[in-house]
This record gives sequence, structure tokens and C-alpha cells, in this order.
Amino acid sequence: MQSFFSNKRLIILLVCIIILVALIGYSMNERRTLSWPEQFITDSVGWVQSAFSRPAHLVAGFFENINDLQNLYEENQILKSHLDEYATLQVELNELRRHNEELTNSLDIKESLNRYSIRSALVIHRSPDRWNEFIGINKGAQHGIEVNMAVMTSKGLIGKIQNVSQFTSTVQLLSDQDRSNRISAFVDSDDSIYGFIEGIDDETGNLQFTMINIDAEIEVGQSVVTSGLGGIFPSELLIGEIVSFEADEFGLSQTALVKPTADFNQLDYVLVIERGATSLEPQIDPDIEGVEIEEDELDEEEATNDEGEES
Repeated sequence: MQSFFSNKRLIILLVCIIILVALIGYSMNERRTLSWPEQFITDSVGWVQSAFSRPAHLVAGFFENINDLQNLYEENQILKSHLDEYATLQVELNELRRHNEELTNSLDIKESLNRYSIRSALVIHRSPDRWNEFIGINKGAQHGIEVNMAVMTSKGLIGKIQNVSQFTSTVQLLSDQDRSNRISAFVDSDDSIYGFIEGIDDETGNLQFTMINIDAEIEVGQSVVTSGLGGIFPSELLIGEIVSFEADEFGLSQTALVKPTADFNQLDYVLVIERGATSLEPQIDPDIEGVEIEEDELDEEEATNDEGEES
């Protein structure tokens, strides 16, 4: 017995077990309030947890924010690529719409100009340094294109054929400042008001309508069309509308500025117009024509004989 009590470790162990059992039993009782040792321990543990949890949350949030920023950057790049694709598609769509509208209007022009021979062509080149002077088209002598044929778009006249090769041609635009680039035109009104289209005005970009009679009464908004008097262009091809006019420096004639109905900056499809259309009437048989002449001569002889008998 003395050896048992002399073993201090065993005694301490038993005391701890008794205290633990007592604490367990005490804690299992139904209580609504905590004792001060429990409160002290709970508050101490909570304070330690708070002290460690806040930095832990800050660190975790920092890395989460970095991850979110990375995801936002990737999503932003994807959206930018989609926007670029959308912008490209929108440009292509607008271009296709414009081409479709131009081709549709070209069909309408062909119907309205059915008295002329019309050949459609595609603009294949345009030199930046001679932007307002010439364009190239993909039709030439093999397609029936000839020098001085009129060239227009679905909206109005733009120029004439200057040079022709076998499969391509060069078009001199109305905006070319060459002195020989002159077109006889008139104002589409009740009065006959004639003049010449000669190049463009550098300040406004409008065509110059010169040599108008000083007494002619012209108005802003009147249409200017080809007269057909020059022997090159067919008549009544729309050129543009008058936007302003004034007397020349000598007071002998008037000069007007004409805004072209055709857009000279966007030329994709053009129409080449031949002045003399192919006749659809059958040719007269020379033999039949000769018989008709002989019958007319016989009728004249019979009439002469009748007059002689009456006399």
C-alpha cells in the first residue's frame, strides 16, 4: 500500500482522470450559461482564431483577386478579339450591301437606257497620285470597248474611255483637270441652258459647269445632264445638281458648280455606254427596195401620160 501511494505519477494520473470525468459530467448538464472558466477558455480561443483568421482571409483574398484579375484579362482579350471580328464582319457587310445596292441600281439603269448598248465592267486599279484623273476597268477591245465611250455608275456619269487594250481599258474621269476634258451639257429645265463640264473646283470638289449664257436663269438644285451635241456622249445622262453659280470675271457668261450624283471616291462597278445602239429592225432587201423604186417610177409615168391625154 505504501508503494502505491509512493508512486506519484500514478496518483497524478488518477487525479486527472477524476477531474476530467467531473468536467465531462458537469458539461453534460443542461445549462444556458457558461461558467467563467468556460467563458475564459472560449474567449481566449476565439481571440486567437480571430488573430490568425484575418491575415489568412486577407492572403486568401489577395490571391483570389489576382486569379480574378487574370481571368478578367483573359476574358477581356477574348472580348476584344470578338469585337475585332465583329467590326471586320460589319465592314464586310456594309461593303456587300453597297455592292448589292450598286448592282441593283445598275440593273435599273440598264432598263432605263435600253436604247443604248451597255457593258458592265469592274474597276481593277486606281493610282493614288492620279486619284481624280483615271481608273482602270477589266473590259477592252475584245469586249467591244472603244475610245470615247461614255462611262457611268448607277448614279451618274463619271467619264469616258481614253485608252483601250485587248482586255482592259483606261477611263478618264470628269474630275480630270486636262483642258481637253470637256463635255457638252445642259440644264434639265424648260429653257435650253447649255454649257460645258470642265474639271473640278479644288476647294469644293464639285464639277465646274462653264460657258453658260449670262442671261440664262439657273437655280440651285437643277439637274445637269449630257446634251449629246459633242458627238461622243449620249444625251440625257445624269451628271449632277447645281449647288451654286456666279458670273465670270468679265461678266460675259456664268459658271456653276455641280455636285456629281456619282461618288468618285467609291468606284467599284461601272457601265460603259455605246452611243449608237444596235438596231433591232431587219435590214431592207436591196432587191425588194429596187422593185419598190421601179413601181414608183411606173406610177409617175402613168400620171404623166394621164396629164398628157387631158391636155
